Amino acid sequence: MTKVVIGDAPLTIDEVITVARGTAEVVLGAAARQRIEAAHDVVADVVAREQVAYGVTTGFGQLATTHIPVGKVRELQENLVRSHAVGLGAPLSWEVVRAAMVIRLNTMARGHSGVRLSVAEQLAACINADLVPWVPSRGSLGASGDLAPSAHLVLAMMGEGELLTPEGGREPSGPALRATGLAPLALEAKEGLSLLNGTQFMAAIGCMLVDDGETLLDSADLIGAMSLEGLRASVGPFQERIQALRPIPGQLVTAANVRRATAGSGIMLSHLNCDKVQDAYSLRCIPQVHGACRDALGWLRRVVAVEVDAVTDNPLIFPESGEIISAGNFHGEPLALALDLAAMSLAEAASISERRTFRMLTSSLSELPPFLTTDSGLNNGYMIAQYTAAALVAENKVLCHPASVDSIPSSGDQEDHVSMGMTAALKALDVLANTQMVLAIEAVCAAQAIDLLAPLDPGAGTGAGRAVVREAAPMLERDRYLAPELEAVTRAVAAGRFAAIVRDAAGDEADNEGGTR
Repeated sequence: MTKVVIGDAPLTIDEVITVARGTAEVVLGAAARQRIEAAHDVVADVVAREQVAYGVTTGFGQLATTHIPVGKVRELQENLVRSHAVGLGAPLSWEVVRAAMVIRLNTMARGHSGVRLSVAEQLAACINADLVPWVPSRGSLGASGDLAPSAHLVLAMMGEGELLTPEGGREPSGPALRATGLAPLALEAKEGLSLLNGTQFMAAIGCMLVDDGETLLDSADLIGAMSLEGLRASVGPFQERIQALRPIPGQLVTAANVRRATAGSGIMLSHLNCDKVQDAYSLRCIPQVHGACRDALGWLRRVVAVEVDAVTDNPLIFPESGEIISAGNFHGEPLALALDLAAMSLAEAASISERRTFRMLTSSLSELPPFLTTDSGLNNGYMIAQYTAAALVAENKVLCHPASVDSIPSSGDQEDHVSMGMTAALKALDVLANTQMVLAIEAVCAAQAIDLLAPLDPGAGTGAGRAVVREAAPMLERDRYLAPELEAVTRAVAAGRFAAIVRDAAGDEADNEGGTR
């Protein structure tokens, strides 16, 4: 298994994802170890001198002015974790929790947290041993960081919490730690606070959304191209010279993807000189809409790329000067705003997809058999599949109300403005899942439409997309139980089967031009 060295170079989104999805292990770099120990020396000196430092010898939040005797600093940290582990709701996924663990490990490796080296080593060992804490998804306000989710993570490391089982259940962490040869973590000064304070969970979800969202938008380009063919729409508006007149980056990418996917299409050639003047917006404006979605998601990528290698702890330790400074890097506003926009961008991809599906099913708009069945009336074809797509699009509209415009003060008004970034992250995940299903419905309908145009052949890319559909869903000749087929195609969308066709074609073109992807 490959290894990701933590702390000797900037951590990247791709590295987080490889560890989160179980294809890489982590190892603390030599430079990281030195930085961690240097920062811990500062904390140890504060405790030895009985100095006042927030979260080390004081309480937390509104209790920041309450002095804590040096003899109680360990108990203070344990109480912090236990009291903050109050999350509720369904657990976060295995990969999201692992991503959060990697991001928090990297924060400590930057040398501004003040934990002992053994704490970082314990976290790395848990990642590599696949000891993944059971973390409820609800409870973070997105400022002071993801406190409640992080507390459940740390409580598991202390042997008092729970771990996710392979089946998605939960089990006590203490026995599992000991079975792996790890002693439950005993916290010392500042360590509970250093493990809790930060944006690691919303950043972890941000990593997943960037990767899966980019896959989804590549898939949308191919599936949209399949619908173009099924509806015998024109690829003329996708010409490079037209896009050059409005060279918005995402628009250029999408138009090129569609051109490649439909290249050599017999369906497109068959109506090259037809009398149709213009196609509907859901077809003609695919580059403009999908492209805008790409660029919006690109903002999330830029923010998350910074966040995964950032220090979002509080207070911050500066070993070179010996200072401990309270600041606000834990505030999730940059992520919250970007996550809200990402949800909207993915929802728009679903919205325009559903309109294309509707057109394919409506014979007066498509010139295809009603509901894509050759014996309509007796058979209903894909009529109700469009209802499902419409329901998912409607749900996305509700989920796209921005979380980042809200704030509920907490901790006696000390924490009087919060980002609600975790709320933004969770609903963006729901929008992503809904949009994957909407695109799967479009893909199934587009494959049926293409087959109804036989013997005309689709392009190489769109034909490959149709083949992916046909692995799970044979051509519909009479009504049958469709839900399992739609679920299977949804899994293909999520797994990147359609996106891989787009990316391979782009890579081949770049190779032919002597460039790189």
